[in-house]
This record gives sequence, structure tokens and C-alpha cells, in this order.
Amino acid sequence: MEGILVATYRCNARCHMCNTWQFPTTPDQEMDPKYYERFPRLKFLNITGGEPFLREDLEDIVKIVKPKCDRICISTNGYFTEKIVDLAKKFNGKIGIRISIEGLPAANDELRGIKDGFDHGLRTLLQLKRMGMKDIGFGITVSDRNAKDLLELYELAKHLKVEFATAIVHNAYYFHKFDNQITKKDEITEAFTELIRELFKTWRPKNWFRAYFNHGIINYVHGGERLMPCNMGTDVFLCEPWGDIKPCNVLDETMGNIKEQTFEEIWKSERAEEVRRMAKNCGRNCWMIGSASPEIKKRKWFVLMWILKNKWSY
Repeated sequence: MEGILVATYRCNARCHMCNTWQFPTTPDQEMDPKYYERFPRLKFLNITGGEPFLREDLEDIVKIVKPKCDRICISTNGYFTEKIVDLAKKFNGKIGIRISIEGLPAANDELRGIKDGFDHGLRTLLQLKRMGMKDIGFGITVSDRNAKDLLELYELAKHLKVEFATAIVHNAYYFHKFDNQITKKDEITEAFTELIRELFKTWRPKNWFRAYFNHGIINYVHGGERLMPCNMGTDVFLCEPWGDIKPCNVLDETMGNIKEQTFEEIWKSERAEEVRRMAKNCGRNCWMIGSASPEIKKRKWFVLMWILKNKWSY
């Protein structure tokens, strides 16, 4: 099982594709870290926000959940360099950090609404790399306004020898956005097609599987049905800052609250089964790494066949 822990909805960014910053949680709405003791054993946990490093007790959260997880990765805009580096040092670099960068400096700072945000993010990444951390990298959310920077950011990540994650704009309650639109479909398709070709040129199998994920993004952009089933709420859960357990960041349906019940009680409840049925039939066809990655892992032989078919011809 995998999890998404939304630590806070407070955020120092003003992103064009996300209005979460307009609806911040207050510290007293964010549950005490002790309740995360109730989480089950997880293969992977993504700690996200908002901006997680605005929580003064983030270290306490990581201390509690890390022993329960094979891998933890914190998503951040990278602005709070000192806090991020200090936390990484306290855990001997044995956590993952993904810094959200929306393109080269001008595009990033405009789309994220943070002055010198690119500089802060890059500085944070370089300091983490100097520490010898391995599980670090950039993440970009592509839209009409930054598709042209996709390849350049990939090249930067490649030269720095860090990971490179991609996403496409979505609408969801989590973002408080329902008017994100993709109009430059050809431009975005061309950018992702070139990225797939570049990923296929490498001799790193992980990049080939990422090529398949990016192929799924192209399919989503053109309104296609999901390439794989969605099992959010079955293989993955999302925990809100106040403890509500939901299937994902798109379907705003609650299974229960971790402050009031054990995780097992929530997960095996009739309400959880009802929400799972909703998730399987929601019809949104979204394609985000949180829902696609578990399915890709389960169907790796299918993806491998796709790779063999397309690696030299995409």
C-alpha cells in the first residue's frame, strides 16, 4: 500500500494552476503528529502540501512515519533551503526530496508566484546533492504556459544527475481549481513526445518506464481513457491535514478520520467500500503519478512489452 500525507494547506507559493494557497489550514486545524502512528505499513509515502516545510513539526511527522515506510519523499517548492537541508541531515539523507520547478527562471517565478523561486529551488537541490543524497530531483507540472521549458528542465536534471518527474495540469478539489484548461495540445504533445524519445535514448530502465507514464500524459491531454485502471482507495490513500482519509486528491469523499478510528477500522468499513466503488467509477480519467505508478508497478510486464515495441520507433 502507498499513501499521500497532506501535511498542510498553507503555502508560500501563488501557483497559476492551484488555488490551495487561498484556502490555507491553520496550525490548530493540522492534527498532532502522534496520530500518524496509526498509519499502516507502507511501501511508499509522499508528504506534500501546500508547502510541507511550513509545518514546524515536520521533523516529528517524519520521525513517526519513516519506520513505517520503505520509502518517503517530500514534495516542496524548495524555497526554504535551510529547513530542507537541516531535515535531510537529521535523517542522514535517507529521505527523498522533489522540488517543484515549473520551467526556467522566468517561467517558474511567474507560474509559481515566488520571486527568485527558481534560484531557491536550484540552490536547495545543489546543497542536497553536495550532501550525497540520491533520492532528489525536480518535478514539473506542464500547462499551456510552460511546455516549451519541459526539455530544457529535463536536460538540466540530466546534467545534474538528479531525478525528473512530470505532471500535467488537472482540476480537483485538492487544488481548489476547476478551470484549468489545456488548449495547446499539439505543442504539449510535441514536448512530451520529444521527452519520451530522450528517455528512450538512455540505458536506464527506470527512464523507459517513465516514458510510458509520459505516454499516458499525452493520452490524457487528448481525452483518452486511462491506459490502466484506477485503484485509488484500494492501493493508495490520502490523509488530509485534519485526519480525513480519502481515496485520492480528486474524489472528495471521506472514508473516516484517523483521529477518531484506527486505520484498520476505516479501511475495512462499509463507508470505505462505498468510496472505493465511487473511485472506480468516477470517470475522470485523470493521469497522475500517485494513481498511475502503483498500476505500472503491478503491470510491469505489460509496460515492458510496450517499451520493447516503442523504444526504437516512438
